[in-house]
Amino acid sequence: MDEIEHESLGLIPMKSLSLWLVRSTIKMNHDPKWRVEKLNPTHDLVICLTGRGEYEIEGRPGTVSFEPGQAMLIPAYKRFRGRYAGDGEIMTGVAQHFTLDLFERGDLIRQMKLKDPVWLKNWDALEPMVQLYREQAPAVHTTLSQHHQFMVFLLAYFDAAFEGWKTEENQPESQDHLSMQIMLIASRLSADPLGSGSQEALDDVPYNADYFRRAFKERIGYTPQKFRELKRMEFAANRLATGMTVKSVAAELGYTDPYFFSRLFKRYLGASPSTFIERPSQSRPPRRRTFT
Repeated sequence: MDEIEHESLGLIPMKSLSLWLVRSTIKMNHDPKWRVEKLNPTHDLVICLTGRGEYEIEGRPGTVSFEPGQAMLIPAYKRFRGRYAGDGEIMTGVAQHFTLDLFERGDLIRQMKLKDPVWLKNWDALEPMVQLYREQAPAVHTTLSQHHQFMVFLLAYFDAAFEGWKTEENQPESQDHLSMQIMLIASRLSADPLGSGSQEALDDVPYNADYFRRAFKERIGYTPQKFRELKRMEFAANRLATGMTVKSVAAELGYTDPYFFSRLFKRYLGASPSTFIERPSQSRPPRRRTFT
């Protein structure tokens, strides 16, 4: 199941996560004399652009080398040592202190099994973005655009570093465990709204069905069944935008009555299916709507 969950990281409902950049971006610029030993109260994502360093992090065996194209997460409240380890080239990069909370009740990072350091995929595309992020970072505050850019880097790091969830380390009675189960189910429903495995996933949740349904609605805003219907209607909207007919999309979703499908569609998306059908236009390109 970890593979499915890994692929669904980008489908975690946005309202379930709270990202906070705790301080302005640290513009790393370390010469051969650089040494550091400290402990931070928040997580720190470090990305190397040039040069080379070495780190020792509490709880991890040995010393790790850190090179351009690599990213590493230094967990909150973990003492670490860093030192220059290059051959004369200045070590540059960015270090961003942040928190990532789940339903404003728990630390998502602490629920993840992560390997460090990792090589970032598509580094050719990411490198100029990281350099721009470093160059444009304000000295004393953070901006909305920084939050958006940093989420790109964070997701790229997760894509390379994520190994699984620590759900087995939490007791089912804990709020952390409950929040994790809700997030994983929501991600799975988002990733595969038409899949037959949705009910199986709900059946595997180690909670009373009524209790879990209430907790899911409290955090997501919908019951699991209603959330799945919403994702099915968003899927339908994208299919309609490709030129498919209402009847064919209804049939693809398993609705034998197109009129019933149309009423359900309007209930969730606020407009009739015909509004989303792409039609040729002689004067301008058709308007597209995209849902995530």
